[in-house]
Amino acid sequence: MTTPFLTLERRGRVAILTMSRPESMNAIGTLEDCDNIVDTFFQLGNDRSVSAIVLTGSGRAFSSGGNIKGMKERQGIGVLDQPDSTRANYRRGVQRATRAMLDCEIPMIAAINGHAIGLGLDLACLCDIRVAAESAKMAASFIKVGIVPGDGGAWTLQKIVGYSKAAELFLTGRTFDAAYAQGIGLVGTVVPDADLIETAVGIAEEIAANSPRALRLTKKLLREAQHGRAHDVLELSAAYQAIAHETKDHAEAVAAILEKRAPVFTGD
Repeated sequence: MTTPFLTLERRGRVAILTMSRPESMNAIGTLEDCDNIVDTFFQLGNDRSVSAIVLTGSGRAFSSGGNIKGMKERQGIGVLDQPDSTRANYRRGVQRATRAMLDCEIPMIAAINGHAIGLGLDLACLCDIRVAAESAKMAASFIKVGIVPGDGGAWTLQKIVGYSKAAELFLTGRTFDAAYAQGIGLVGTVVPDADLIETAVGIAEEIAANSPRALRLTKKLLREAQHGRAHDVLELSAAYQAIAHETKDHAEAVAAILEKRAPVFTGD
C-alpha cells in the first residue's frame, strides 16, 4: 500500500503533518495526493481535540511543488489532453486541496525545512504562521516553467507580502533564502535547521494552551477580516464575541485569572 502523502503525529493538542515523498522532494504528483490532503484536513477540522497543526516535509525539502515529469507526460494533477480537461483537473485536484486548507479553522504553522518551490511555497502561504530553517530556499517559480500559479497562490502570497512584492516574486520566479523571506514578512521566524520542528511545535503548543473554541473563532475572524469591509468585520466580531462569551472556557479563563491559577480548558 502506498504511504499517504501526509503522515500524522500527535503531541497532545498539536497535530504534526509531514509530507512523506522525500524521493520526489515532496512534490504533489497525483490526484490521490490531493485527496489525502483534503481528507486529512477535513478529519482534523472535525476533531475537537486538535488545537494547532504543524505542516512540514520529510527529507531535504518542504515541497518542490508540482511534478515536472507529470507535466511532460500530461499525467497527474496538471496538464491533460486538452484545455477543458486540464481546467477540470486543477479544480478536481490541487484546488480542492487549497480550499480544504483555506477552510480549516485550526491554526496552522508551516515549518519550512528545505526547498519550498511553486506549489510548495503556496502550501506554506496557506498556513497562518511560517517558521523557516536557515537553509530553506523558496521560489514562486511558475513562470520558470512557462505557467501561472494555478493553485491560488496569486491570492495568498500578495495577502502576506503585498501586491508589488508578490508581483516581483511571481514575475521573476527568482529563488530566495530564508533571511530574505523574513525580511519581506513572508516568514516570521528563522532558526537553525536542527531547531526547526521543536520551534514550530513550541509555537503550536503555546497556541494550543488557549481555549479551543476561541482559537477557531479567532482564526475565522482573522481570515474574514482579510477581505471584509471594516463595518462587516465589526458585525462579525460582535457575533463571534457573543458566542465566545457563552462558552464554559470563557468562564474558566476569567475564573483562572481572578484565582491566579492556570486555566483548564475543555473546549466547551
